[in-house]
Amino acid sequence: MRRNAGELAKMRKAGRVVAEIHEATRAVIRPGVTTAAIDRVARQVIERRGATSNFLGYHGFPAVICTSPNSMIVHGIPSEHVVLAEGDIISIDCGAIIEGYHGDAAYTVGVGQVSAEATRLMEVTEASLYAGIDQLVPGNRLHEVGRAVQKVAEAAGYSVVREYVGHAIGTAMHEEPQVPNYWPGSPGPALRPGMVFAIEPMVNVGGPGTVTLEDGWSVVTEDGSLSAHFEHTIAVTDDGPEIFTVP
Repeated sequence: MRRNAGELAKMRKAGRVVAEIHEATRAVIRPGVTTAAIDRVARQVIERRGATSNFLGYHGFPAVICTSPNSMIVHGIPSEHVVLAEGDIISIDCGAIIEGYHGDAAYTVGVGQVSAEATRLMEVTEASLYAGIDQLVPGNRLHEVGRAVQKVAEAAGYSVVREYVGHAIGTAMHEEPQVPNYWPGSPGPALRPGMVFAIEPMVNVGGPGTVTLEDGWSVVTEDGSLSAHFEHTIAVTDDGPEIFTVP
C-alpha cells in the first residue's frame, strides 16, 4: 500500500519515538543490568512521548521490547532473571504507534567488551541491513532487498534466518507483503513512492536453523551460535529510501 504525505508524516513521528527508545535503552545496557530494567526504560519513553506500544499485548506478548541475548535470535521476553554479563551481545527490538501509525526497529549491541567474532557479526548484520535499504528505490523489485542482504551476510561466512522476515508497515505493525532477507526465487512487486517497509535481517554465525523455546516466544539458533538483528522502518521516495527510525 502506498501512503500519502499525511500518513508518512505520522509514521515519521512514530519512527522518532522508536529511535528515542533505541537511544535510551542503549544507554543503560551494561553488565549487571536485567532485561526487565531495559524494558522499563523503554516504557518510560513511550509514556513520555504519548505513544502506544505495538509490542505490548501483541498476541499476548508481555513487554514493550524484545530482549534477545547471544544465541537468541528474536522475541526474547524481558525478565528480572536475565542479567547481562560482560561479553554478551543483546538484540533490542521495539516499536511505537502515533496517531494510529506504526514504527518498528531493532539493533544489536555488545555488553562491555565482546569477542572479535561478535563484533564482526554485528557489523556484518548492520551492513546487510543497509545493503537491503539501498534497494528501496522506485522501479526496483522488492525481493532485491533480500538478495542484497543475503549477499553481504553469506560473503562473510554467515547465514540468514529464513523463518522470520521483514514486512510492510503502516496502520498495523505487520502488513503484506513480507520482505524475505534472502532471494526467494522471484522478483516480487515493483516499488513505488509511498510504500513503507520494515527491513530486518537476522544473521547467525552458524547455520540458519531456529528453535522456539517452551515460552512460545523466544527463538534461538538451532546450533547455539551467536545471532544479531538489525531493523529500520523505511519509506520508498522519489529521492531514495527515507529511514524513519533514526535519531
